[in-house]
Amino acid sequence: MIPLLFEVLTFIVSFAVVCLTLFLFYAYKSTSTYPDLKRHDSEKFYFDTGTKTKRRFPDYMDKPTLDLSVIVPAYNEETRLPIMMAETMEYLEERQTSDPSFTYEVLIVDDGSKDITTEIGLRQSEKYGSDKVRVLTLHKNKGKGGAVRMGILSSRGKNILFVDADGASKFSDLDKLEASMTALLSVDRSDEKKYKKLSKHHGPVAIVCGSRAHLEKDSIAERSFFRTVLMIGFHFVVWFFCVRGIRDTQCGFKLLTRGAALLLFRNLHVERWAFDVDLLFLAQTFGVPVAEVAIQWQEIEGTKMVPVWSWLQMGRDILLIRLRYSLGIWKFNEDVQMQEFDTIIEHCANKKKKNSEIITPSTGYVKIFHQSSM
Repeated sequence: MIPLLFEVLTFIVSFAVVCLTLFLFYAYKSTSTYPDLKRHDSEKFYFDTGTKTKRRFPDYMDKPTLDLSVIVPAYNEETRLPIMMAETMEYLEERQTSDPSFTYEVLIVDDGSKDITTEIGLRQSEKYGSDKVRVLTLHKNKGKGGAVRMGILSSRGKNILFVDADGASKFSDLDKLEASMTALLSVDRSDEKKYKKLSKHHGPVAIVCGSRAHLEKDSIAERSFFRTVLMIGFHFVVWFFCVRGIRDTQCGFKLLTRGAALLLFRNLHVERWAFDVDLLFLAQTFGVPVAEVAIQWQEIEGTKMVPVWSWLQMGRDILLIRLRYSLGIWKFNEDVQMQEFDTIIEHCANKKKKNSEIITPSTGYVKIFHQSSM
């Protein structure tokens, strides 16, 4: 009996070691050390509905020229996007009317959609002008996090809000996020070495997360027992491995200073559902101040998430986030100046030329125009 138990234990231990080895091999081989920030050539341009030409997006290293950039990641959102944009533009236009000094842009990022999401976005651009609404169509699907990253790298705002295309959150709650951002930035952090270093390189850095945590009791009452267990398990995994102090990491309504957005999204490795966890894990690692604000939210039909499967995928990604950063498989860099040195050199060279290019969609003919027209 004892030899049999010994053999069983030996088999279990051996099997566990093999599984762990294979998992570590997968964790190492299925990724790259630094995020891939390369862009397809078509992703460098937007269609100007006024001039009927394609124009180059500004470089993310340029100084911000607007107060606010709104990034809207959209995948197959031809139905929900027009409703969300109507509410968004109504708020932004009314705010600009009451305060003419307020400037903004909305960047719709079509994440490789198979429907007419891009066309819907271009109708908005034609209605409000390409200076206010621009469409970035990705060459292929990158995932929500990848779409938000590409939008941020194409933006012009001092502050950057990313918001889901489903219209589940009430856009006017931006006021609450901005008030919290002002409070965060007014705190004296002269004794915090991490923050002083970050602010020296990136200017003010902070994140404010919209939160649905206050609605959790009501949502539990409406969910099945199994889905409730999965939700609680997911929150525990997030808390245990990656992010503490934030009750709702997944709400798609987050406001960032430009410095924080560029720092974090240029270091972001996860591009799909769990990207918010990676984002907040990096923020807490770097010492970026984070606040959470309750917002209004409603369930909207048409979610792209498959409840059980998507949560399992996110659980796997959360484990990999902690593992890969802990083992040094993933690396990050606080100093933007040290990344993509060749891009910075090219950027400086382009600045000396003081010009950019327009490509007409019909002929592809390149015309030169002065940089100030951006």
